[in-house]
Amino acid sequence: MSTAVAPVRPGQVLADLLPASRVRDIALVLGGAAFTGLAAQIAVPVPGSPVPVTGQTLAVLLVGTALGAGRGFLSLALYAIAGVVGVPWFAEGASGAAAPSFGYVLGMILASTAVGALARRGADRSALRTAGAMLLGEAIIYAVGVPYLAFAAGMSLSAAIAAGLTPFLIGDALKAALAMGLLPTAWKLLDR
Repeated sequence: MSTAVAPVRPGQVLADLLPASRVRDIALVLGGAAFTGLAAQIAVPVPGSPVPVTGQTLAVLLVGTALGAGRGFLSLALYAIAGVVGVPWFAEGASGAAAPSFGYVLGMILASTAVGALARRGADRSALRTAGAMLLGEAIIYAVGVPYLAFAAGMSLSAAIAAGLTPFLIGDALKAALAMGLLPTAWKLLDR
């Protein structure tokens, strides 16, 4: 079995550069879920919001982009299912589906899939395209998370936006900027 990195071809995501096997795909899916769970533990409470700022969003977008739509979806679905059945790896060591922030987890499954599909089309090869993919991914997370927060916490939609969207915009812009640097740089290094 060869351990050489495959040559870069159009239509690939970063994970495709590893030698193909079922073991590789399983390891990537498990690793993506674990990476997301670890990143969720980097949590800073936001006054007036039941949702903390976490590293989880960045992890989700990187997992989707690096693994592609299928493996990204499976990673985040595994993350969500394991968290629902009791693995304490949601933000701040939480688990279960009863938290008002669980809608963000559901949105993360969709976001990972979307940015993975965009990455397969080259959206992670330049800073500008990466920014667009990351912004779309974050918009998907909020499109599911904020209404879920409103429903689960008994808030109006405007109150949910104030508590579950507005305080996170600057941090998400910084996470997108980090991804804009990391992903195109990884491709440039691998194109050598």
